[in-house]
Amino acid sequence: MAERSFKREVEHLRLGAGAEFEGEGILAVTKALLQAGVAYIGGYQGSPISHLMDVFADADPLLRELGVHFESSASEAAAAAMLAASVNYPLRGAVAWKSVVGTNVASDALSNVASGGVKGGALIIVGEDYGEGSSIMQERTHAFAMKSQMWLLDPRPNLPSIVAMVEHGFALSEASNTPVMLELRVRACHVTGSFIAKDNRRPPLTVGQAAASPVRDLDRIVLPPANFLHEHEKIEQRWPAAIRFVADQRLNEHFGASTGDVGIIVQGGLFNMLNRALELVGLSDEHGQARVPIYCMNVTYPLIPDELAAFCAGKRAVLMVEEGQPEFIEHELNTLLRRADLNTRVVGKDVLPRAGEYTGQVLVDGIVRFLAAHAPALAVIRPAAPVVDEPIAAHVPQRPAGFCTGCPERPIFSAMKLVQRELGEHHVSADIGCHLFSILPPFHIGNTTMGYGLGTAGAAAFRPSAGTGGKRAIAMMGDGGFWHNGLTSGIGNAVFNQDDTVTIIVDNGYSAATGGQDILSSRADNAVRQTNNPIERAVRGMGVRWARTLTRTYDVAAMRDTLKAALTTPEHGPKVIVAQSECMLNKQRRIKPLLAKAERDGQRVVRERFGVDADTCTGDHACIRLSGCPSLSVRANPDPLRQDPVTHIDNTCVGCGNCGEVAHAAILCPSFYKAQIISNPAWHDRLRHWVRRGLIGFLQRRHARAVQARAF
Repeated sequence: MAERSFKREVEHLRLGAGAEFEGEGILAVTKALLQAGVAYIGGYQGSPISHLMDVFADADPLLRELGVHFESSASEAAAAAMLAASVNYPLRGAVAWKSVVGTNVASDALSNVASGGVKGGALIIVGEDYGEGSSIMQERTHAFAMKSQMWLLDPRPNLPSIVAMVEHGFALSEASNTPVMLELRVRACHVTGSFIAKDNRRPPLTVGQAAASPVRDLDRIVLPPANFLHEHEKIEQRWPAAIRFVADQRLNEHFGASTGDVGIIVQGGLFNMLNRALELVGLSDEHGQARVPIYCMNVTYPLIPDELAAFCAGKRAVLMVEEGQPEFIEHELNTLLRRADLNTRVVGKDVLPRAGEYTGQVLVDGIVRFLAAHAPALAVIRPAAPVVDEPIAAHVPQRPAGFCTGCPERPIFSAMKLVQRELGEHHVSADIGCHLFSILPPFHIGNTTMGYGLGTAGAAAFRPSAGTGGKRAIAMMGDGGFWHNGLTSGIGNAVFNQDDTVTIIVDNGYSAATGGQDILSSRADNAVRQTNNPIERAVRGMGVRWARTLTRTYDVAAMRDTLKAALTTPEHGPKVIVAQSECMLNKQRRIKPLLAKAERDGQRVVRERFGVDADTCTGDHACIRLSGCPSLSVRANPDPLRQDPVTHIDNTCVGCGNCGEVAHAAILCPSFYKAQIISNPAWHDRLRHWVRRGLIGFLQRRHARAVQARAF
């Protein structure tokens, strides 16, 4: 069950020529693929293109009608390997994933397909996850494109430009026999707008038809001596062909004044932000009518020497707006201008930050410094809007990431804290996924993280030595990471080397960290995918002898006892605990509409939530320290003789019971209680309510009389 459904929006993908298509960038990409006659699509979800994969999945019926094959790939490597279909056949194919981590995973297949080249158009759609909203290490796809000599498109973030670059990307790939990467930043994925649609095209050759007539070309396989010829082919044939195509099709654009003493060169994906910055300093308007010449590179690799030389000729200086580091484009631009015997000054990282996202304020500051040094006449223009002197981040409190209310992973780490009280701290090899939030308060658990599904591999070096008092390392892994590559690189590696580690596999039913997509072990029934493949069966098949499955992570005491047993058992070799409970976000998305409909239809609906008896609570807040649930807060103590605030559970509670389970397992206090909220109660519910209210009222009145009597 994905984070959201696009079943209604994908119907717009059927629009024909001349119709106006409206929607998000990811929908525009899908429509462009269909208009371009794509034959196959694959990919692996991840921000910021997770929803693109969800759109593909929801559009599967339409894709089948058009003869387009779609796969939700097991990993980015599996997706990249699909591009092999374009090596020998005139098949247009597209794959998608989160970059740069996904590109790293796919690198082996990408290097091979880039070396041998392609016959059909091969498009790699990467979600460029760089900047303040990112959750990964800060690197860029540009380096990989340069390394393997694959062309990199960075379209302006508006729908007509994105659609055009998808269509041109296929044509560029075919003209140069080279895979093409199309990077989409967060804003490009979710920008909304419209464009004039074209008819969807059925692929001239389907993958089924290609398989029926196999073609073999030994020169396309990366083996000596062909691999040595591939390098010369890249430089002497494919590269010049790509430059000719980009120039002939005018994929890069010019904006603003036609002449000037200074100019700006910008990556296409940053154009909107640049124009906003120019607007703030009074040098442009909302329509992009800038007072300085702008060269917008929708193709950031390869650079087009003649276009750059023509733009820079006669200018004292140009500002190179290139986000991130190293400054690959700035370096190459300097080289191209020197070769063209031009002395135009290239200004870039000397006025703009070497690292970090280029927000509007960052670009405003850089532009002001650039103009003050090289175009004083433009620098004195009054800003059209006030410019903030201090970053807004200085006034906004930090909000570190954390587990959702009711998250089934929270009690796992509560149990680990309880085990630490008894056995001491252990080295914990963390993994990519929601469980990585355990490194933050209140748990402070986790020493390293090496990559998606690599938690167990990251703990491989920690082998307890006899007589040294060494402890077994603990490794974390999610079910998504397990099926991505953890089964082989983690569990298989540990079995083969007989590592004495304990791996906790969080089986929350979905690839939850990427939006709730179904995976092999999901318990949901999926009409077009095979699910219900137990993780414990897989690890035992790999050779693990000590394996336990807990079907309810909220049972903190059971989690504590199982983890303690794994850490202390005399049995050697890898030990695996599969901790199961459904992702609470997905569960709420699934059941809330059903409960709301039942309530509207007059059916009896029961909701559970928990509370804290303020008269019983001691105010030590150990429940908060061991749980950290966002629904736990504090409020003033109702007892005038006690000053410590008591624990309070607010209305965001989803009734998971974790707070009470933790309190019970830690032997804290009996102040937690469970309540049932009944909508459309039946007659027996009302009767029970009146009996309870009468009995409780009687006891309260009797207690009040006794207190009053003692007072006198």
